[in-house]
Order: sequence, then structure tokens, then C-alpha cells
Amino acid sequence: MAEKKYKIGYTTGVFDLFHIGHLNILRRAKELCEVLVVGVTTDELCLQRKGKRPVVCERDRMELVSAIRYVDRVVPQTDMDKRKAVLACHADAVFVGSDWQGTPAWQQYERELAEIGCDVVYFPHTEGVSSSILRERLEER
Repeated sequence: MAEKKYKIGYTTGVFDLFHIGHLNILRRAKELCEVLVVGVTTDELCLQRKGKRPVVCERDRMELVSAIRYVDRVVPQTDMDKRKAVLACHADAVFVGSDWQGTPAWQQYERELAEIGCDVVYFPHTEGVSSSILRERLEER
């Protein structure tokens, strides 16, 4: 087996209405790291940030994500402090979709994480699929 570029990788998401874009991020992340830690956004944080709760409850989303073979450990994401999360799980890389690249928030995360020796790796966004798109399709029916 080829040596992985990173020892511990970290990624986060709501993972509501799980879809191929979610799986793509997890698969690509695991290809680059020995251990993949996934932060699943809590129901409370979703409500705070988006003004609504996920369709699938936090406990079930965490269980579903933990069952995916690419995932080594699941932790609740209770806030947006990426630096704190990286320090807690000792990650040397954070993986995120390219749709966030160049945004002010992620430019700031890049600076903060670089200070503690953690890379930010962007993966191409899976076009045409998102939990929001799936939710809209359900509402149309």
C-alpha cells in the first residue's frame, strides 16, 4: 500500500440527505490520510447557522457516517472553530469542497491552520448535487 501524504485528516459536514458528493469527499480524503476524522455538524449548530434543522437527526447522521468504510472516527461539530477541532484530533490536513475555496471564511481558516502546521486541501465540488437540491426536489413532488 502506498504511503499516505497525511497522518490524520479532518473534514466536516452536515451530511443530511447523504449523497454522492458527500461520499466523494470522504473517499478522496481517505486516499490522502492514514486516519480520517469526520466532524458531523450538530442539529443545534445547523439551526444556529442555517435557521433550520436537518431532515435526518444528528445521532442518525453520525451513525451513518461512522459506518462508511473511509471514515475512522466521527466527532460532533459543535462550532465553526476549525483550529480548535484540528488541535483536538491532531490533524495535519483539513479537507473541504472547492466551492468554499477563496471565500473570506476559508481564507482565514487557511491562515489559522497554517500557523499550526495544518494544510487545507480542496477537492472538486460534485456538480449538480447537494442536500439543498435534493430537498427542493422533494418539495416539488
